[in-house]
This record gives sequence, structure tokens and C-alpha cells, in this order.
Amino acid sequence: MAGKWIERWDPEDEVFWRETGRRVARRNLFLSVFCEHVGFSIWSLWSVMVLFMGPGYGVDAAGKFVLISVATFVGALVRIPYSFAVARFGGRNWSVFSALLLLVPAGAAWFAMQPGTSYTTFLVVAAVAGVGGGNFASSMTNINAFFPLREKGWALGLNAGGGNIGVPVVQLVGLLVIATAGAAHPRLVLAVYLPLVVLAGLGAALGMDNLAPVRDDTGGAREAVREAHTWIMALLYVGTFGSFIGYSFAFGLVLQTQFGRTPLQAASLTFIGPLLGSLIRPVGGRLADRFGGARITWWNFAAMAAATGIVLYASHQRSLAVFLTGFIALFVLSGLGNGSTYKMIPAIFQAKALARGLTGEAAAAYGRRLSGAAMGLVGAVGGLGGLAINLAFRQSFQTTGTGTTAFLAFLAGYAVCFTVTWAVYVRTPAPAPGAAAPAPACAKV
Repeated sequence: MAGKWIERWDPEDEVFWRETGRRVARRNLFLSVFCEHVGFSIWSLWSVMVLFMGPGYGVDAAGKFVLISVATFVGALVRIPYSFAVARFGGRNWSVFSALLLLVPAGAAWFAMQPGTSYTTFLVVAAVAGVGGGNFASSMTNINAFFPLREKGWALGLNAGGGNIGVPVVQLVGLLVIATAGAAHPRLVLAVYLPLVVLAGLGAALGMDNLAPVRDDTGGAREAVREAHTWIMALLYVGTFGSFIGYSFAFGLVLQTQFGRTPLQAASLTFIGPLLGSLIRPVGGRLADRFGGARITWWNFAAMAAATGIVLYASHQRSLAVFLTGFIALFVLSGLGNGSTYKMIPAIFQAKALARGLTGEAAAAYGRRLSGAAMGLVGAVGGLGGLAINLAFRQSFQTTGTGTTAFLAFLAGYAVCFTVTWAVYVRTPAPAPGAAAPAPACAKV
């Protein structure tokens, strides 16, 4: 029954999956997407709020980059405890709590968004919005446990993509408010989201389930921390998700600062990249299911480096049209890579289970246990990549007046990720870090 603890859950059993599991898993997936979607919107709220902060607020461009950086930083850090909370409290229980907790940052922003509020207050309120970023980690950990390995790429991609799309949606809401009511009415954005937060919590309470087999599994977290693959995947996720969330938060400010766009002009463009990057994330997961996450991720980093080259050229030439083309390509590729990297995580730990001689349900349980714990750590580090992008933009604009220096740093980062993906997961045979023998089927990870 929805909302209760499910004592037996074996999605790798095809009969169980066909008769019971698929229906229950998809119901939980749908509600998880909605909760995560609202969480992402609240997390990225300040990428919109800064567009409303005109001269009367007394906050310059560098100060606005700090506000979105604080939200990014807190959102990355809370992903670690959020991912472990699913095992401690249950996926349904934590979804209800984490959804309703979003009332705090939304309500705080309602009271803070007016000229005369101190910058310290803005910093605190932006930091509190970071709790929305934690919803991703708990949601992904929870949904990972519901689906069989053969469908994880699609399910995790859909779950994450539906959550990620909260970024462009809140930006579209902001655009609608600026276009119709003007930049003096930021509270209208919050008036939309406060009821949605309540609806998300209510939906989770009435329709989601807790899985008893993943309860109180703190040992998986300790083992995942010691596993080198966890940290290698975290690095790759910095390149994909760190890019997505960092660019999503900074895009509007970059357009205003480097190309002199007005708040309305910036808002009319900022949602396009995050929207396309979110929509394509399930495609990255599906491609990874079919061709292997490592190969999709490897080629994706090469394409991201090429798109960064286009952005560098446009930045130097001050060509807005070419800049938008390259930047939106970066969003699309980061979304594609988000899907493929997250598919790699359960596949890597399933391969390790087989290398240890485990078979059947024992291998599936081992892979599910470690991959669920690793996802929280990987997601947290990936979020910190978004912080690095925002700080790099701030420093670049402070010192040179453009984002060129920041994009050069990003290009070097994609080159590192491309090389690591090839060396560890694409090259055949690929040795497992810290192991004496190669991990099996790494080429298919």
C-alpha cells in the first residue's frame, strides 16, 4: 500500500517486476520527479531573484555572483546527509519532510526581497535556499533502489531530468513576472511556489513508499567513501552536473554583465539552455543503457571542450549570437553527460560485485547498496563544481571584465575529465583502482 513500508523488493526478478514492481516503481518515480522538480526550483531561486535586484538594492554584479554561489555551496553540502537519510528514515518519509522544508527558504525570500534589506540577510536567505539542492541526492538514492539495473539509466535520467527542469521553469516564471508586472514584484514568483511546495509534500505523503531492504544501511556509505571509483565518478560529475548547475545559476548575470542585457532581455534567454539540458538528460541515460555510459561520457566531454572553444571565440569577438549558440550547446551536452555518468555508477558497482564472485540477488544487492551511497557523495561533489564555476565567473569579471579567463579554466577541466574517462573506463582492459585484477566489463560501464 502507498505510504507504507514495503518489506520485500526484488526488481531483478522479472516475474515480480512485471506483476508488481514496475507499477509501484513508476508511481514513486512520478512523485519523486515532482518533489525534486520543486526542490531544484527553490535551489535555483536566487538565479532569478538577482534579476529583480536593481540599483535600489545596492548589490553589484560581484555581490550577486556571491549570492548564487552561497546557494550552490549549501545545496552541494546537504546532498551528503540527504542521500543517507533515505536509508535512515525511508524514501517516502524523507520525501515528505524535505519537500515541506522548502517552505522555509521560500518564506524567507518573501520577507527579504525588498530594497533596504541588508546584504548579510540576503546571504543567509540565499544559503537557506540550498536545502533544495539536497532533494536531488535523496531522490536519486531512493529511485535507484526501485528499478532493475537494465532500466536504471532511463529511470535515473528521467528522475534527474524532471528535477533539473525546475531550473528553467522557475526562470520562466521569473520572466513572466518581469514581462507582465515588472522587476519590482519578485514576490509574485514566490506566490507561485509556496503552494507547489505544499502540494509536493502532500503528494509524497499520500503516494510514495518506503523500502525496508534499504533501511539503516550505513555500512554502504562507509564502504562507498573508501571506494576509489566513487571519487573518480565525482570528478566526472563535476564536469557534467557542475557545469549544468553552475551555468544555470550564472547565465543571466553573464548576459547582463558581459553583453549589457536588461533584466527582461536576460530572463528571456536564460531558461533556454537549462530547459534543453534538462530534457535531454533521460536521453543520455537511455544512450548509456544501450552503448555504455563510459563511451557516451567520453565523447560528451570532447564535445563540451569544442563548445567551450566556440564560447571563447564569441567572448573575444563579443558576438552574442555565437556566444548563445556555444553556451546553449554546453547546456545540452552537460545534460546528456549527466544522464550517462549516473548510469555508470550502478554499472560500476555491479561489475565489482561480479568481480568478487557474487551472483544473482547477492550481486544486485551489493551493487544497489554501494551505488545508492555513492550517488549522494558524487552528487555533492558535482554540486561543488557549480560553486567553482560561479566563483570562477566572479573572479574573471572582477579582473578582466569578461568571462574569458573562466572559460579557459573550464576548457582545461573538460580535457582532464576526457582523459580520466578514457584511462579508467574506456580503455580495454581498464583496471579497477585499488584492485589487483581488472574489473569485468568495464568497457560496458
